[in-house]
Amino acid sequence: MIKIKKPEEIAQMRIAGRVTAEVLDIMREAVRPGITTGELDRLAEEHIRRNNGIPAFKNYRPGSDMTPFPGTICASVNDEVVHGIPDFSRVLEEGDIISVDVGAYVSGWCGDAACTYPVGEISPERKRLLEVTEDSLNRAIAQALAGNTLGDIGHAVEGYVVPLGYGVVRDYTGHGIGRKMHEAPQIPNFGKAGQGMTLKAGMTIAIEPMIMSGREDVRVGANGWTVLTVDGSDAAHFERTVAVLEDGPEILTKWQSFR
Repeated sequence: MIKIKKPEEIAQMRIAGRVTAEVLDIMREAVRPGITTGELDRLAEEHIRRNNGIPAFKNYRPGSDMTPFPGTICASVNDEVVHGIPDFSRVLEEGDIISVDVGAYVSGWCGDAACTYPVGEISPERKRLLEVTEDSLNRAIAQALAGNTLGDIGHAVEGYVVPLGYGVVRDYTGHGIGRKMHEAPQIPNFGKAGQGMTLKAGMTIAIEPMIMSGREDVRVGANGWTVLTVDGSDAAHFERTVAVLEDGPEILTKWQSFR
């Protein structure tokens, strides 16, 4: 069931979104060669708890057969698409790219956001992947208008990145968000304009393009969480929590771009 939020509920989500976005702004400054993904995780959790929040990912388990996720952030490096587990033994190296995905509950409402960062100087190919993926997110957000459809959002991503030679992750999608991190509906990063569910004012959604430089096949790693590209190509992931309002979309997780 789609949950339409009242203005006062969206106001609460702005607070959760701000705390979530602040984590990514901390990550933007902290990501550098030599730091570990475990240290990034520690910084993220400290900030969330310092602001009376609860890490949304920590101990999250979508199914009873899965091991609870152990981190505050998902830290996905290079060919890791999403759900990378942070680790104090995982050292970032010059030229890497890292997607940091984070969620926080504040006063019972959730914010969810992701940004992919360069580690030091990166190759032109990796820089272009990051730019195209972030641009696709911005194009998708522009379609988050009351009266538009989910197909308009998905087409904004797919119709932009595929002609440029990039692949779209089709097995994982964005989602509704509110009291729970994952609510209906799913928000695919592909689709046909004008098709699918019609967006209504008061919907709150997490839009999150996951784009790869190679083929579109993905696999789950041995830890049961980390999603990787099958061909070892690079992947990037950008996400914002967005409120669909009568006068247009409002970004609730206003993190600073990596650029």
